[in-house]
Amino acid sequence: MDDFASYSKKQEPTDWTKEAQNIAENYNGKNENELARDIFARAAEGKKNGTLTNEQIDLFYSQFAPMLDSAKRKKLKKLIEQLKSI
Repeated sequence: MDDFASYSKKQEPTDWTKEAQNIAENYNGKNENELARDIFARAAEGKKNGTLTNEQIDLFYSQFAPMLDSAKRKKLKKLIEQLKSI
């Protein structure tokens, strides 16, 4: 995943399976906390420099939440809420 801005309605990847595999490979070996910190840091940077909107954050959540179990989905939702408040 290069950045969160790539997740816009105009630029939805055509093959989400391939995109998900690429993301998973990039984070292979990292634990859940490392992954959450990285997501938050990238998104916070985008929010601060104006390249990430709340709409893009919502789109990111809607695309990845279905791949997660209930507990992880709740954690991601909390992270999303924090990012949107920046």
